[in-house]
Amino acid sequence: MTKITNLGNKNSAIMACCTATEAIRLPIEMSHQSEIIKGNEQIHSSKFFKDSKNGMFISFLSDDARTLYETFRRGSYESNNGPCLGWRDSVTSKYQWMTFNETLLKAKNFGCGLVNLGVRPHDLVGIYSSNRPEWTLFEQGAYCYSLVVVALYDTLGPDACAFIIKQTDMSTVIVEDDIKANMILDKAPHGLRRLITITDSIRSATITRAKNRGVDCFTFDEVERSGSKQDHPVVPPNPEDICTICYTSGTTGNPKGVTLTHQNVVAAMCAVLLQLGDQRPRYGDIMLSYLPLAHMLERCCENGIFYSGAAVGFSCGNIRNLTDDLRALKPTIMPAVPRLLNRVYDTLMSDLSGSPLRRLLYNTALKAKESELNRQIIRKNSIWDKLVFRKIQESFGGNLRLMIVGSAPLAGNVMTFMRCALSCIIVEGYGQTECTAPVSLTICGDSIPEHVGPPVACCCVKLVDVPEMEYFAIDNQGEVCVKGTNVFRGYYKDPERTAEVIDSFGWHHTGDVGMWLANGTLKIIDRRKHTFKLSQGEYIVPDKIEAIYVKSQYILQNFVYGESLKSGIVAIVVPDVDVLKSWAKENHIPGTLSVLCSHKKVKELILNDMLSWGKQNGLKSFEQVKDIYLHPDPFSIQNGLLTPMFKLKRPQIKNYFKPQLDDMYTHLP
Repeated sequence: MTKITNLGNKNSAIMACCTATEAIRLPIEMSHQSEIIKGNEQIHSSKFFKDSKNGMFISFLSDDARTLYETFRRGSYESNNGPCLGWRDSVTSKYQWMTFNETLLKAKNFGCGLVNLGVRPHDLVGIYSSNRPEWTLFEQGAYCYSLVVVALYDTLGPDACAFIIKQTDMSTVIVEDDIKANMILDKAPHGLRRLITITDSIRSATITRAKNRGVDCFTFDEVERSGSKQDHPVVPPNPEDICTICYTSGTTGNPKGVTLTHQNVVAAMCAVLLQLGDQRPRYGDIMLSYLPLAHMLERCCENGIFYSGAAVGFSCGNIRNLTDDLRALKPTIMPAVPRLLNRVYDTLMSDLSGSPLRRLLYNTALKAKESELNRQIIRKNSIWDKLVFRKIQESFGGNLRLMIVGSAPLAGNVMTFMRCALSCIIVEGYGQTECTAPVSLTICGDSIPEHVGPPVACCCVKLVDVPEMEYFAIDNQGEVCVKGTNVFRGYYKDPERTAEVIDSFGWHHTGDVGMWLANGTLKIIDRRKHTFKLSQGEYIVPDKIEAIYVKSQYILQNFVYGESLKSGIVAIVVPDVDVLKSWAKENHIPGTLSVLCSHKKVKELILNDMLSWGKQNGLKSFEQVKDIYLHPDPFSIQNGLLTPMFKLKRPQIKNYFKPQLDDMYTHLP
């Protein structure tokens, strides 16, 4: 295995763009960012692919790279066998690197080893692991023999994992370690025959337990060595072949398996690369992998990086050590979710709250950088970068030039702050697993926040009426519907639920409510689901209300809840620990966070601030909470109250806080 440590010189040309004072080139006219396909439905399409306006969409950028098997090899050629996969063994060690050729060889050997075990082309094979190099080795090894990748992850739970293994007839699952092996064995269906552990630390008791269930255990290295000794001719996939089934975490019922082809993923990847234009990934770039590879946002980002001949470095796996990973890797490209960026913003605001002088300096710096941002000047060498924003930039490694934000809406003030503070291109996308991640993406250089850009070149978008919520397409508002080469085939072995979201004309109905802005960009304004009707007949959209209340400096998270037999709504609120403790200290109120959450004055403070924010943002009286319960522990993936993409799991939160919700309703007038 080759160890490459001197990546700093390889991206010097890339970093030159971060210190230039010239404005970046806007690829299209900002006042007219999408085309309208002729007809009565106001269908919007991309301006980056000329045939989009005729209802044709991009499937690939190069004829020799139409599957993920081919795009990886194209990337190897582009990089001239440059660094591909990076990792480190601990938070104190340096990153070491595997080249593209090494990756291809190891992947081929592992795929060949799977064939030796009896896996056949087009079989479905599972992986249950955090992000690490072996994830990519398995994925690319699978594509060598047209296998289908199915990812499992912690928040699915043992019942859902067992359901997936049974539904897909998987006989083989790659697991990260002994713990995950036992989680699979807890409710392993009869069809499971093999567990392949990535680490060698599997206990003999686990091996015995597996054998008693008719399951053989192997290590990742054993399978790879087996494949290196007995070669099997590769069976490359076709574009129309399924490459992955991505199971949505779901909040009710069994998870749904989103069936995606190689064409789906390559089309989505290529549409984003095409729109990024001059800012797209290229040889010398490095991306940090830390978002779950079980989901399509991260999968598409990584495969796009490999296609471009760039490298991926994996985090150590603990989100608490993310800053250490960033400082060690110094990535140039990074995907991000609003939860991470909101924490960075909130921490800074908390730090500034006690120093009027620092706040004045910050506001002056932000105003100056925002002025440059509006003129498309992106640089890291201004006086404000050195005096005010250097620490934030260094906490992200210091070399970022491109960040892609997705999974949930990001507040406009936070987006503008991050663009100014990080001094890099930040684009925000909207999408769904069913659309292979991207549906729309903001244009590089567009400094206006709070929209998700025009459709990407692999699809078109229209809005349809949602009469029960008073959204109508004639007013440029309605449910977002998508058609294109990125739209999934359907839910695996589930035609009924497929028919619920894909209509007879091939349009995928997302359940999200959007609005066309005057410049041809899309803004997500609501969610068709997650609505409930109060006893007086008024509809409540909790997502909208939660987005307003979370603007309060005292709130980290909140969950708005209502019942059809009640006339008002209530909320579970997780306070921001730093802000609340600072307030308590100033007001001479002692106690831990748990004690403060039970304090009458604290509850009054937070409830009044929520109502004030609601009034400022136009909430009607029935949309304002009538009572709140303060809870000291955040909703998280670990406690089962957030999805892996950090969205609220509403039924689970409702069940978890049922006593508190019932109590609040009991005492409401």
